[in-house]
Amino acid sequence: MLKNWFKNIGPGPLVAAAFIGPGTVTLCTIAGVNFGYALLWAMVLSIVATVILQEMSARLGIISQKGLSEVIRTEINNPILKGFAILLILSAIVIGNAAYEAGNISGGVLGLETILENPTLNIGGLSINSLSVIIGIVAFIVLYIGNYKVLERALVSLVILMSIAFLVTAIMTKPNLSEIFKGAFIPKFPDDSILTIIGLIGTTVVPYNLFLHAALVKEKWKKESDLKYARKDTIIAVILGGIVSMCIIISAAAIQTQDINNASDLAKGLEPLFGSFAKYFLAIGLFAAGITSAITAPLAAAYVATGCLGWNTNMRSKKFRSVWIFILFLGVLFSSLGLKSIEIIKFAQVANGILLPVIAGFLLWIMNKKSLLGVHRNNLSQNIFGFIILAITIFLGLKSILKVFNLL
Repeated sequence: MLKNWFKNIGPGPLVAAAFIGPGTVTLCTIAGVNFGYALLWAMVLSIVATVILQEMSARLGIISQKGLSEVIRTEINNPILKGFAILLILSAIVIGNAAYEAGNISGGVLGLETILENPTLNIGGLSINSLSVIIGIVAFIVLYIGNYKVLERALVSLVILMSIAFLVTAIMTKPNLSEIFKGAFIPKFPDDSILTIIGLIGTTVVPYNLFLHAALVKEKWKKESDLKYARKDTIIAVILGGIVSMCIIISAAAIQTQDINNASDLAKGLEPLFGSFAKYFLAIGLFAAGITSAITAPLAAAYVATGCLGWNTNMRSKKFRSVWIFILFLGVLFSSLGLKSIEIIKFAQVANGILLPVIAGFLLWIMNKKSLLGVHRNNLSQNIFGFIILAITIFLGLKSILKVFNLL
């Protein structure tokens, strides 16, 4: 039974690994410290939205045997629209993931630093963080092997490690279960919470995951009959990923002080309450969150770039490898030198804010094409839920753009 379940496990855990990065961990920490359990409902909403969109993406990948960026290139006939779509996607995903990659690696480093001393290397007057380089090398080896099964096993192992770490930390806080259920199913909007709510939804419903999922399912499954495995895989992985995020909020809610800005502070804040064990569990979770995202972000960028430009999407092709090596190199460089690429990150946030509703809208359009999907196109209920999510993504996109320009 268990062996069979592991055999049919697919890209779902990789999608969960991609949305639970250091940014999500930090945001969930801030949500828990500032608002207790009150914003757990935002995570429940995010999980539902993510399951619906990722299921569409997986169905598209299996039935068409193409990635989402390849479908966009072939299905949009208007050259101006196609050019705009490709430019927006490349800007948001490739440049965006390069900007976020430094944060992914730095998150993994933060986790390790909570447990280990961090030896810095001094080369020609430059102080280089050696842990960033080590994480970069690990990510490079896993990606360079270019074997989907190896990648899947490595990431599934790390996701299990991360899940156990955050789950144990949450249980150690002895949370009030009735308050958790209230927070999860009764929406509340405490003062100054709107940006945190937008952030929680925005870090879970991630544009690059839609591209990653459609590209990865066709590496795993080839037949229409495999759809049932893909659906089960998506639902289980996204729900578990959401529970991990909720565990971080629950853990952070146990801390009395407001002086917490990131997950490393959370690890230190839990120490007086639960001894050093909680610190170690949290540090392991943060390290796993950082390294899984450090692997999936360059991988997604490579699938997007090769699909948009009509290159070979084989994981071992030179062009595919050149894209993820470029993203990973920039991430290691910015992280190890401690550079804050604020302007690039701002640009990435704006591009992603525009991209999410555009891709959600395109996905809904394409999922209704009989010529591409036949009997597997969306039914009425899938379309209704899809349009509700589209409205939410438009709202989120506008808010994130206004936030970047300090108009909110």
